[in-house]
Amino acid sequence: MFLELRHLRTLSMIRECGNLAQAAQRLHQTQSALSHQIKAIENYYDAQLFIRKSKPLRFTPLGQRLLRLADDVLPDVESAERDMKHLSGGSQGRLHVAMECHSCFEWLMPTMDVFRNDWTDVEMDISVGFSFEPMAALNRGQVDLVVTSDPQDLQGVHFEPLFKYQALLAIDKNNALANNKVISPDDLGDQTLITYPVETARLDIYKDFLNPANASPAGRRTAELTAMALQLVASGRGVAALPSWVLTEYLDKEYVVARPFDQGGQWGTLYAAVRKTDLELAFMQAFLNQAKETAFRVLHDIQSVGN
Repeated sequence: MFLELRHLRTLSMIRECGNLAQAAQRLHQTQSALSHQIKAIENYYDAQLFIRKSKPLRFTPLGQRLLRLADDVLPDVESAERDMKHLSGGSQGRLHVAMECHSCFEWLMPTMDVFRNDWTDVEMDISVGFSFEPMAALNRGQVDLVVTSDPQDLQGVHFEPLFKYQALLAIDKNNALANNKVISPDDLGDQTLITYPVETARLDIYKDFLNPANASPAGRRTAELTAMALQLVASGRGVAALPSWVLTEYLDKEYVVARPFDQGGQWGTLYAAVRKTDLELAFMQAFLNQAKETAFRVLHDIQSVGN
């Protein structure tokens, strides 16, 4: 038998993404490897799977038939895999999630919703790390997973990379910085920087951008909610460094403008910090996989780690 599940998963992902490049990212493969897999299928059946150079890709009758097979088979396989993980143990427990990434609700909440339906015996909770130290709480066993962009060398803690993201500077349309193509550290010297209410040592814009250049903003103002921070930006009360996915909706509505940082931009990686002793739990692995899948489904402008 020639066909394998990976072939069906590949075709299903190409249909979902509309192109090979994004599908390769989602499948954590190179585009070259994905192209070889497609070519092997086409050579075996002596027919094309989709029409090249169409945007989005349009599938031929052969491709459409294989997609129907994928739609029939893959849901049953995935359901069976979940059942087997439950039966093999690790289906009960607690998953208390804490966030140092305070703009992550957009993808974390859908992740938890899907996970909760599949793992009904896992008790779930979520906390935002404004008023406590999430990593210390992880070590003490008070939380079970921390979403963070700041991996540390901590004994007994594993940092699982989820995805890469680019930070942009959100600016009022009337701010002079809106005329810049890129933002340098010195450009913030006369600006009020709006951040979440945490110490500057935990903020990437200070750690990776301002501090190495011995630069600082004219002032700093805090906001607990992303919407509140962007309201302040839009009213000309400051600027804010935020992940590009957070700004998509506001940029589409021309609520604010955004500019990249210089020196190749500010790219960060988001991690899930988990105690190593919990890594083998079936529900923990399921949550990590679901987090990555949901992030690439609902967020824009993120990349797989390693690309």
